[in-house]
Amino acid sequence: MELRDKVALVTGGASGLGRATALALAAEGAEVIVADLDEDGAREVAEQVGGHFWVGDVSTFESNSRLIDFVVDQADGLDIAFLNAGIASGFGLGEDFNLSRYRQAMGVNLDGVVFGTHHALTALKARGGGAIVATASLAGLTAVPFDPVYAANKAAVVGLARAMGPALADENITFNAICPGFAESKIVDPIRNILDAQGVQLIPAETVAATVLQIIRGGGTGEAWFVQPGREAAPFKFRNVPGPGTGEAARPNAI
Repeated sequence: MELRDKVALVTGGASGLGRATALALAAEGAEVIVADLDEDGAREVAEQVGGHFWVGDVSTFESNSRLIDFVVDQADGLDIAFLNAGIASGFGLGEDFNLSRYRQAMGVNLDGVVFGTHHALTALKARGGGAIVATASLAGLTAVPFDPVYAANKAAVVGLARAMGPALADENITFNAICPGFAESKIVDPIRNILDAQGVQLIPAETVAATVLQIIRGGGTGEAWFVQPGREAAPFKFRNVPGPGTGEAARPNAI
C-alpha cells in the first residue's frame, strides 16, 4: 500500500508509539486523525501533522462508533487504522487484584481493538480495502509473570490478528499485530527506574513507528511482528499445533 493521500487513524496518538507513528504517516503524505483521551496532546500532534484530533475513550462500543463517524466526516473515508491505545496493568490475580483496574485494562487494551475493528471495517470496505495494525506487545508472545493481566489482553490481540488476517483476506483488508519489547512510551514510566537499573535498552518510538509503516506497506496479513533492540523486526514464527495422533490411542472410545 502506498501511503500518500491515504486516510489514517491513530488511537493513543497523543504520545509514545502513537505520536511517532502519526508523524511517520504524515511524513509519507497520509492524512492523519489523532485519537486520545489527552486533548492537549492530541491537538498538539494533530497540528504537527496537519490533521485532525478526536478526544474520547476507546474502551466503549459507542465511543468507537462516534470515532469512526468523525473520521469519515472529516476525511471522507478511512484506509488505515492503527489501533494503538493502551495502558499498563501491574497487578496479579491474588490479593492485589483490582476489579476496576482489570476492567479498565481489558477495556482499553482489548476492547479498544475489538470495537475499533468492528466499526472501522465498514469504512475500510467502503474504500475497497485497507489495513489494520493493532498494538500488542512482546508480552503477548511470551510469559510475563509480573503483569499477567497485561499479558492476557496482549495475547488476545495477537490471537485476534492471527484469526482476522485470513478472515478479511477476501475483503482486501490486512490485519496484523505489532509486538514491541520495552519501548519509549508512557506505559514504561512506572517501571522506568527498574529497567534503567537492569540495563534494559528501550526501543525508540520511531523504530516501532517505522515497523508499523513496513507492515502496512508489506501487504502481509495475520502476522504478529516482534520489535527488539539490535534485531531486524519480523513476523514471529509460531509453531504449528500438533494434529490428531494415529493408531489405537487416536480412535474414539466405543460405547
